[in-house]
Amino acid sequence: MDPAGGCPHADNARLLARGAVAPVVLPGEVAGVAVLGHEALKEVLAHPEVAKGAEHFTALREGRIAAGWPLTTFATVRGMTTADGEDHRRLRSLVSKAFTARRVEQLRPRIDELTAGLLDDLHYAAEDGGGVADLRRHFALPLPMGVIGELLGVDAEYQDLLHHLSNQVVATDIGPEQALAANRELVAVLSVVASARAEEPGDDLTSALIAARDEEGDRLSQEELIGTLVLMIIAGHETTLNLITNAVRALCGHRDQLDLVTKGEASWADVVEETLRWDAPVSYFPFRYPVRDLTLDGTVIPKGTPVLAGYSAAGRDRAAHGPDADRFDVTRPGRPGAARHLSLGHGAHYCLGAPLARLESTIALERLFTRFPDLDLAVSEAELSRHSSFVGNSVRALPVRPGSSRG
Repeated sequence: MDPAGGCPHADNARLLARGAVAPVVLPGEVAGVAVLGHEALKEVLAHPEVAKGAEHFTALREGRIAAGWPLTTFATVRGMTTADGEDHRRLRSLVSKAFTARRVEQLRPRIDELTAGLLDDLHYAAEDGGGVADLRRHFALPLPMGVIGELLGVDAEYQDLLHHLSNQVVATDIGPEQALAANRELVAVLSVVASARAEEPGDDLTSALIAARDEEGDRLSQEELIGTLVLMIIAGHETTLNLITNAVRALCGHRDQLDLVTKGEASWADVVEETLRWDAPVSYFPFRYPVRDLTLDGTVIPKGTPVLAGYSAAGRDRAAHGPDADRFDVTRPGRPGAARHLSLGHGAHYCLGAPLARLESTIALERLFTRFPDLDLAVSEAELSRHSSFVGNSVRALPVRPGSSRG
């Protein structure tokens, strides 16, 4: 795996041509496996003998993972993404009420309000920038960060710092000292947030988690509290940030598809689902571990091997999505028999925040292109700098020309 990240699709196609499962070398010369094919990924995501707990990671258990390994947080953070069985159900239940379809729908007016204000910010940023503004910085980032920040009770003053630290935690090309420092600072900032909510509880998820810790100590430890906040901050904004960014890139590069939506021949929800498939916001997500030697699509994955979920590859697997899987087509999600993408997971660990990510993205895209119907990229796709990570899949900045405003 290239620690510098980059666009994954060409490499994915080459690997998929050889099979649905591929041995890979992770940073630090750690042996792993990437699951690329749609059906193979669907199987491994729900396999009863594939675990998430770090105690199953053989190289880590045997002390062969160096301090400051850039993927350590994905393996060792204490929370539902690294828990199995009853522990996973316990931790998931503590936060699931905040992400039910009903609770998410209640957030719609606030998301509308935030979106309207950010569209104004994008307009003014373009005026100051000679007609060009970074859509990622002024729109795609502050919307999900603002929403998850309010859900968690995180003061706005911390949000830029938390995004910066999250970026470093998910980067795969940083050195050990930088990785350790980013993790320490992220834990420290969230500990301050938790302390503030403990002193002044509010109607937010952090206050609810603290109450569970203090009133029913067996339901949540302090380490699990902070670990859950780490996961909520990272997953609660990075994925939606990339999703909105990638959808805008896709629509600007496929104006015919944008026309279908504006004519009512496809919906904004269709745009979101096709973007999730075609350019998944998470490329390769760490980790799962077979609890015994596992044969998957004819390939033996040894017990305790770290497995990457190849969402960006599975989304363009022709065996599942047809010979035109490389084509961005917003009418695809509505076709009878169309394979459903796996980019938000599958099985017990299916993304808890999926309803929120979908709501934020559909509102953001509809309002954006209604306000700025002529919005387009200010540079070519080839000029866009990619994330320095094979986990996240997007670009560092998205310079756009919003054009004239209708509001």
